[in-house]
Amino acid sequence: MTTAPTPTIVLVGHGMVGQRFLEALADRGVTERARVVVLCEEPRPAYDRVQLTSYFSGRTPDDLSMVEDGFMARHGIELHTDDPAVAIDREARTVTARSGRVVAYDTLVLATGSYPFVPPVPGKDARGCFVYRTIEDLLAIEEYAKTATTGAVVGGGLLGLEAAGALKGLGLDTHIVEFAPRLMPVQVDEGGGAALLRTIEQMGLTVHTGTGTQEVVTTDGAVTGMRLSDGSEVATDMVVFSAGVRPRDQLARDCGLAVGERGGIAVDEMCRTSDPAVFAIGECALAVDGRVYGLVAPGYEMAQTAARVIAEEETGDGFTGADMSTKLKLLGVDVASFGDAHGTAEGCLDVVYSDSRSGIYKKLVVDGEGRLLGGVLVGDAESYGMLRPLTGSRPPVSPEQLVLPAGVGAPVALGPSALPDDAVICSCHNVTKHAITQCTSLPEVKKCTKAGTGCGSCVKVIEKLLPAATDKGLCGCFSYTRSELYEIARTLRVTSFAALLDSHGRDAAKGGEGCEVCKPTVGSILASLAPVIGAGGYILDGEQAALQDTNDHHLANLQRNGSYSVVPRIPGGEITPEKLIVIGEVARDFGLYTKITGGQRIDLFGARVDQLPAIWTRLVDAGFESGHAYGKALRTVKSCVGQTWCRYGVQDSVKMAIGLELRYRGLRAPHKLKSAVSGCARECAEAQSKDFGVIATANGWNLYVGGNGGATPRHADLLAQDLSDAELVRLIDRFLMFYIRTADRLERTSTWLERLEGGLDHLRDVVVHDSLGLCDELEALMAAHVAGYRDEWAETLDDPERLRRFVSFVNAPETPDPTVRFVPERDQIKPDLTILTIGTRPLDTQPLDSQSLGTQPLEGATSR
Repeated sequence: MTTAPTPTIVLVGHGMVGQRFLEALADRGVTERARVVVLCEEPRPAYDRVQLTSYFSGRTPDDLSMVEDGFMARHGIELHTDDPAVAIDREARTVTARSGRVVAYDTLVLATGSYPFVPPVPGKDARGCFVYRTIEDLLAIEEYAKTATTGAVVGGGLLGLEAAGALKGLGLDTHIVEFAPRLMPVQVDEGGGAALLRTIEQMGLTVHTGTGTQEVVTTDGAVTGMRLSDGSEVATDMVVFSAGVRPRDQLARDCGLAVGERGGIAVDEMCRTSDPAVFAIGECALAVDGRVYGLVAPGYEMAQTAARVIAEEETGDGFTGADMSTKLKLLGVDVASFGDAHGTAEGCLDVVYSDSRSGIYKKLVVDGEGRLLGGVLVGDAESYGMLRPLTGSRPPVSPEQLVLPAGVGAPVALGPSALPDDAVICSCHNVTKHAITQCTSLPEVKKCTKAGTGCGSCVKVIEKLLPAATDKGLCGCFSYTRSELYEIARTLRVTSFAALLDSHGRDAAKGGEGCEVCKPTVGSILASLAPVIGAGGYILDGEQAALQDTNDHHLANLQRNGSYSVVPRIPGGEITPEKLIVIGEVARDFGLYTKITGGQRIDLFGARVDQLPAIWTRLVDAGFESGHAYGKALRTVKSCVGQTWCRYGVQDSVKMAIGLELRYRGLRAPHKLKSAVSGCARECAEAQSKDFGVIATANGWNLYVGGNGGATPRHADLLAQDLSDAELVRLIDRFLMFYIRTADRLERTSTWLERLEGGLDHLRDVVVHDSLGLCDELEALMAAHVAGYRDEWAETLDDPERLRRFVSFVNAPETPDPTVRFVPERDQIKPDLTILTIGTRPLDTQPLDSQSLGTQPLEGATSR
């Protein structure tokens, strides 16, 4: 009996839509019976372009990744980054990549996206001209902005305002040039544009509407200004073009596929092109309704449609068009539009509320019978999540009540319960109210339906649809919250997990061992209270060791191939040449991968667990301490060079950052803590994206709290200003100990501050004005921590018994783990991981060169 050949699916392009297509294939089991090859133009896998600007708020390219760790290997998908397709031979059914790799296909899917449109004006290619589309674009903009003072953005649409926000965040005087008579002309009407304009101009940006760019003025090949079509000129050091996008359809044109008159690869309802073996999805595709969709939600629908056809599923409709509704926060302003936002339907009526002083504009479009057709929301888009699903129906209350603010009109009690079951709550993934109500928690909704994992605008509505949690307990072992357990341990001086569980655990849990939720939580509580309650301060002594997470267990971060990272503390990012040499020698002698991080320190990757003591012996002898990258503790306090070196600096930011990092090092908290100190208002250290950030002023220091540059970015809030050194430290002491005392498990300061009843005002009352009379106690708790601090690695190295845990195999302590292997890359190392590929024949596992990579599996591959 002969085995049918394994079909090959080739995906050209690996953006958000391409990754969604791969997930859809995997969900349908296609990756188990077909070879899937991805040719990606960019040097990294798919990342979240919707959140691209959050890079300037502290998120790293890795934070933006859309690809779950291990996804490609788990599903046997062959991903080739930095190697785009350059030619398609439809007759031979092959795709040729830039590297020369030729891949034969049975099914080809084009997800090539779009490219930025740059107006054909003189000077557009000068030094200092950029587009705003990829992470590499952002990196280039960030670097060039270091020597610029003024920037201009061509385009006042979605991406244009994002780009303007980025330039402003980089400290540049920013201009926005929009050819249309208003900002965001596609999404908002004249009234919404006027409200948006007023708000943006109040932020200090200069807006030019109703005029275009005629010429980019240059001197010696570099940008010095712009000449506009109305005759005016704008002096600027750099120009960012964000004037729209065009579908990337050149590959399709070159191989003879049908394309639209104005661009876009023509597809049918099933996303097939004029060649039945070729599909096109996302921004490169021209849908059957004659539109090219530039939003991610329609792209996701197309990805699902193509995957369904390829999987030969008979259920499901084709793609005939999509909802263009959108909700964004641009330059801090909420902007949303949905349905027939511009009121193009015959006989429609507008219901408008406008507050120029507050920058709020709301318009609903209804028909003569009161059915909601669409709307525009600027400045306050809180109701978007409820209004968009009601589009096409008659709301249970009058339209006037839906736009009037609380206290002006009659009270409106319109909640998600008013929505019909078939209302689409998550437009990114086309998830209905009925599908969401089958789940019991937000994590379950995200896992089962993907709702809430796209733009995130539907999360608040989803939470209201889910049953309210009645048990506020930490877990099945404790009926108390984390903050309540903290108070119990502090007040009663409980020094062990067993004692706390036996005295205050649920009856069924008493005498037990606890669970994976409560053990590390209580371990963190006891560690933070150790100097006060008389508990042992070393986290790996006795019972404490069994409470720790994997990373804490070996005082190092576990990496994907079983090796560990070593992260010595470099306070404030300041380091001597001698210490730099030590790090280099340690990395060289132990063969470690080295990486300078965004936290201004140097990470060393690739250490086996048995090597950690020897590595840290060298580092401790040179004066280094643990950087606590493995723990829920203070990570870093970034700094700029401050007034010591910078001509703009007004305070010594480095000295302050070092002092703060040494003061709070080792402080265990509900979640990791990050900080930064900027020496002037230009904010080079990005302090406003940190849990607590400090910005120098001519009169002292401003303290910001509750910021976050991670998966859910949040701008920090100003807590106090013009503080002296002593006042600043005292307020941070109080803030941190109040957070540690009252936050939930794994709750960042940003989430905690938003959840805190009374928010920032209440926090200010407590830690600045001492409204609860807690400040002396909070300061005493911090003083005890500072006095009791001991470097965990130094203590470990001094105790032979503690060192016994650092082995790969307990029964063979001298034997290193043979599965921890590496291969060379860019003069360093990377993990040698087993990559799964699909096939029915034995696979050749010889090392590959770049020419053979297209037809053979990766080294170490196994068949299944």
